[in-house]
Amino acid sequence: MKPRVCILKTDGINCDQETVHAFELAGAHVQTVLLTHLFEHKKLLNEFQILVLPGGFSYGDDIASGTIFALELMLFLQDELQEFIRRGKLIIGICNGFQVLVRARLLPACALTHQQATLIGNDSGKFECRWVSLKVEQSNCVFTNGLANQMMMLPVAHGEGKFFAHEADLDQLECNNLIPLRYVHNEQPTQEYPYNPNGSLRAIAGVCDISGRVFGLMPHPERFLYAHQYPVRSTQAVDPVGRLIFSNAVQYAQQL
Repeated sequence: MKPRVCILKTDGINCDQETVHAFELAGAHVQTVLLTHLFEHKKLLNEFQILVLPGGFSYGDDIASGTIFALELMLFLQDELQEFIRRGKLIIGICNGFQVLVRARLLPACALTHQQATLIGNDSGKFECRWVSLKVEQSNCVFTNGLANQMMMLPVAHGEGKFFAHEADLDQLECNNLIPLRYVHNEQPTQEYPYNPNGSLRAIAGVCDISGRVFGLMPHPERFLYAHQYPVRSTQAVDPVGRLIFSNAVQYAQQL
């Protein structure tokens, strides 16, 4: 049976269709669900194995990116999300979705009492929309399973993508291998602009929780599903690496 994927949509989300297509290519049954509908039918979440918070500009990124969306999740769906995670299911937040997961305290660890990290304005002071080089680090992240130490390129498109946390919290992320994805230059993690597009501390492009089943990243894997989307002409075959992240999730969810 195909795993069921819930693409959660609200005002300002605009990457939902690409994300639907990505999961359909990976072999899942995908349904776009309005956030307000889920508030009214909370048990609907039980029908899915994967929950997705796609990219966009939820509520116009008023206050700070993802803040209103995150507040709604904490106020109306906190118990349901905790149960979803407890039952071993998967959650991924891409770009704005990553900002939401961090502000909803679902990443980097499920700490309901306080927010452990944040995503703030790019050091460049401008919206960054281009391709970046990344390295997949060793971790237990379900979405990057089998990709450790590989280099990849994915596009970014954000104005508030700088991952920021206190040094002690960053050390904990390092110690527990909760940083599956970093910005790199010459295959080495970097703070240098433009290779690190936002100034993220420790070159962090994505983090996961301790279970490896909740993952957030600023780059957009749903925008690299076909070789012809690659921005550089090449005589060699180009592997659309974005597909791998979605395939990993669907393969895992088939076991649930």
